[in-house]
Amino acid sequence: MKNALYAQAGGVTAVINASAAGVIETARRHADRIGTVFAARHGIFGIWNEELIDTNVESPEEIALLRQTPGGAFGSCRYDVKSHEDDPGLYKRIFEVFAAHDIGYFFYNGGNGSMDTAWKLHLAAKALDYPLISIGVPKTIDNDLVLTDCCPGYGSTAKYVATAIREVGLDLEAMAQGKPKIFLMEVMGRNAGWIAAASALACEHMDDVPHVVLLPEVPFDPELFIAKVQHVAQRLGYCAIVVSEGVRDKEGRYLAERGKGGGYVQLGGAGLAVADLIRERLGFGYHLAIIDYLQRAGRHIAARIDVEQAYAAGAAAVEYAMQGLSGVMPAVERVSDTPYRWFMKPVPLEEVGHAERSVPREYISADGMGVTEAFRRYALPLIEGEDPPRFHKGLPVYAKLRCYTVARRCPPAPYEIASY
Repeated sequence: MKNALYAQAGGVTAVINASAAGVIETARRHADRIGTVFAARHGIFGIWNEELIDTNVESPEEIALLRQTPGGAFGSCRYDVKSHEDDPGLYKRIFEVFAAHDIGYFFYNGGNGSMDTAWKLHLAAKALDYPLISIGVPKTIDNDLVLTDCCPGYGSTAKYVATAIREVGLDLEAMAQGKPKIFLMEVMGRNAGWIAAASALACEHMDDVPHVVLLPEVPFDPELFIAKVQHVAQRLGYCAIVVSEGVRDKEGRYLAERGKGGGYVQLGGAGLAVADLIRERLGFGYHLAIIDYLQRAGRHIAARIDVEQAYAAGAAAVEYAMQGLSGVMPAVERVSDTPYRWFMKPVPLEEVGHAERSVPREYISADGMGVTEAFRRYALPLIEGEDPPRFHKGLPVYAKLRCYTVARRCPPAPYEIASY
């Protein structure tokens, strides 16, 4: 009997812990084949530093509560691993820890880079002749993983941003007297505009907010943008704009960036850059909201279908492992739009890691500042249903795990590795 190791990586979501619950509860149902289910503290760093949490000591009630708990219960990280050939020392340490704790199953819950890591561990295990099943568990609010209809985490973020902009629209309409009111909301999305596009689900009738949606897939055109803002603001007395953080100009440069970390451009400020342009060209004042972590932490308004898919992804990962599959990821396959029907299927990690799915052109309006009915047909099912957490004294109740770390069996890590 082998033990299992689960880990979380990348930016957390409102439903990543539902995937954790799916892994742990399903593994417990296979107690005849899976011994202890460990969780690495802060992803790959927990393996490197041999900080392994024994989830078997957690009560069934607390594990079940993970399903309604946002954040990352075991801690997350950002770290891109190199190949076994390029960084043999990393893999020597990882497999030393695996062997010391008799790890035979590895489940890595994250986005593009994490799927690549799970694939590289699959390859390294073969090269080192170590008996390991490595499976990726999809997660990302960016919805940019390939080979899957959608990504766990996206539906709840989509619901959050569409709700937020709809409520702001009512505020703007109520205050529309005097000088035009401009509101901008900056959302996440480095290379793919799925989150910004989701805000447009709030627009069901002419003049509903948002009036302008700026996506990374469409080069920013200042002249067209200003003309549209001016037209809307003068006609309605207000204009609501959603800006993806990754919006670029015609030369492909980000409108705003804050330097680099770990080889990645750190974004932030696209909304302010656009707002300043409005003030300079039109003389309008504005209100700007950068919702940042709020859009991925809002479990109180999670989409029921998103919670179900997140849990199903974790459960499917364990079932695939029991079938002897390795180097795969559970993906959502859509059967129909209305009603929305789907199932999980395994897809090869080799084709998922570091690939990115952008918003296709047929989902973007002709002027590049909105979405089409095709996008609405795709995205509306993903925000369906409510799954509110249990409340106590007016506030949501979330899991508080003991996170008992087992005794180390290996020497200390030979050097430190750092998150970006």
